[in-house]
Amino acid sequence: MSTIASDSMIVMTRELRPALRDPFTVVFSLTQPLILLALFGPLLDGVPGMGPDVWNWFVPGVLAMIAIFGTSMTGSNLLQELHDGSHERMLVTPLRRSSLLIGRACKEMIPLAAQAVVILLVALPLGMNLNPAGAVVGIAILGIFGVGLGALSYALALAVRDQDWVFWTVQQTLLFPMLILSGTMLPLDNAPGWMEALVTINPLKHVVDTERALFAGDFAFGQLSTGIAAAVGVAVVGLVVGSKSVK
Repeated sequence: MSTIASDSMIVMTRELRPALRDPFTVVFSLTQPLILLALFGPLLDGVPGMGPDVWNWFVPGVLAMIAIFGTSMTGSNLLQELHDGSHERMLVTPLRRSSLLIGRACKEMIPLAAQAVVILLVALPLGMNLNPAGAVVGIAILGIFGVGLGALSYALALAVRDQDWVFWTVQQTLLFPMLILSGTMLPLDNAPGWMEALVTINPLKHVVDTERALFAGDFAFGQLSTGIAAAVGVAVVGLVVGSKSVK
């Protein structure tokens, strides 16, 4: 007898097959992050607010950028299937409706993990001091956050299925402020008061701060629990909203 877990695994496997047949797409998506490492990272040396190890500050932000842009494409892929009719064919299968969402959202964790490994391997010769255990935990937390964001992207695609431009407008309008207000690329130490208020409620900020602590080997309970809570909170909200949208 099938379960929600087994149905989600079937959907995830289906979604992974195109990437396995054409791994170049995953490799190509690393172009921008690698350019950031090569051209932007060296410029950050000496910038106030980054601490003594620039790469331990910068690389977790690059990984967060990969995660949010990659997982937010879940809805884009769904829109394509809505147009060509393949999504309707999935709806008539005995798979649980919620598994269509969960499987798609979890699928994004696999490319994310693979890309994170490549980025870290490139960053190590540049001078990054990496704690392996912290990196594993950090990538897992980022994956949980990505599942929630992917689920929200899925729900948005279903809500605007007849107007693609609305999907892209909402996505870009939300993602870029979230990215900037997380301190991913630049420190936010000198941010004005109104921006600090937005930073405080931005879950990505707490996830990125936890990534930086973990990659440096800092497993302090306060920061770790804050990052986990932010990631799990986004995942729960995303899965709840997304599951309701597919019923």
